[in-house]
Amino acid sequence: MKIAGIILIVIGLGLTVFTAFTFFTKEKVVDLGTVEISRNKPHTLDWSPLIGIAVIGVGGIVLWQSNKK
Repeated sequence: MKIAGIILIVIGLGLTVFTAFTFFTKEKVVDLGTVEISRNKPHTLDWSPLIGIAVIGVGGIVLWQSNKK
């Protein structure tokens, strides 16, 4: 359980520092036989830094409970 708490804290720190994730999908614009024109369409996932703080808190509680035993 100690390792799980540490992993949750590290994930929470990452979620707090990096509050967005952008990825691209390829979209076909024109298809004329052998000629294809496509573009990369960006998509962004945004989240609140409060989610990262909550995950850090859960990781701290797990770490604290594993040290009590």
